[in-house]
Amino acid sequence: MSQPIIVEKKPAVLELEPGQYHWCSCGKSSNQPFCNGSHKGTDFTPLAFDVTETKTVALCNCKHTSNSPYCDGSHAKL
Repeated sequence: MSQPIIVEKKPAVLELEPGQYHWCSCGKSSNQPFCNGSHKGTDFTPLAFDVTETKTVALCNCKHTSNSPYCDGSHAKL
């Protein structure tokens, strides 16, 4: 698997509480946009990121963002 699976061509807009999260970079997780370990056996690894205060975020679901884990609009070019 050299390319990530495109889950959706729109971001996951979520309100996250403070804590550490692991964004799925491969697209195989059944817990999108978060990792559930489905990347095992691929070249992909999840991206850990911290949220320091409750806030609304747009997490990439197309897995082609250049600003991981956040959406940068790359899905519009796919």
